[in-house]
Amino acid sequence: MKKIGLLSDTHAYFDPRFLSVFSEVDEIWHAGDIGSDDVLDQLEAFKPVRAVWGNIDGASLRRRLREKLRFTCEGVDILMCHIGGYPGKYDARVKADIYAHPPKLFICGHSHILKVMNDKTLGLLHINPGAAGKYGFHTVRTAVRFVLDNGNIRDLEVIEFAIKS
Repeated sequence: MKKIGLLSDTHAYFDPRFLSVFSEVDEIWHAGDIGSDDVLDQLEAFKPVRAVWGNIDGASLRRRLREKLRFTCEGVDILMCHIGGYPGKYDARVKADIYAHPPKLFICGHSHILKVMNDKTLGLLHINPGAAGKYGFHTVRTAVRFVLDNGNIRDLEVIEFAIKS
């Protein structure tokens, strides 16, 4: 069993309150647009991190990270990228991979819109954790916690912080 903390779109801002809301997770995953090496360094100093780069991430982060990650954790096949779309509207960059070999869990960011959706056609769960940073049109910063356990995804929780707090 692993407890996961999931973020996206920090855009170089890391709210220190995430240190308490992620205090009991085993790993932190970041779905891109980290925005600065400093944010990634803070995360890595706190917990093990799996992350992908996003469209605003510069050369330094792109050297440290990959555009897409495909891995298995606790029996769950996971595909994570930054720009990925959602069920019924997958982005061309991942659509062929998703349809050829559907993961059990597909994670992306980019839209700044929190979405958790089942793709019943492909039998996968899609999670976009929304935006955890202050940059963008969103009015609430969001992140997600969940548990992976023996091939199952469970105990999903949404974390919200007002944009001005």
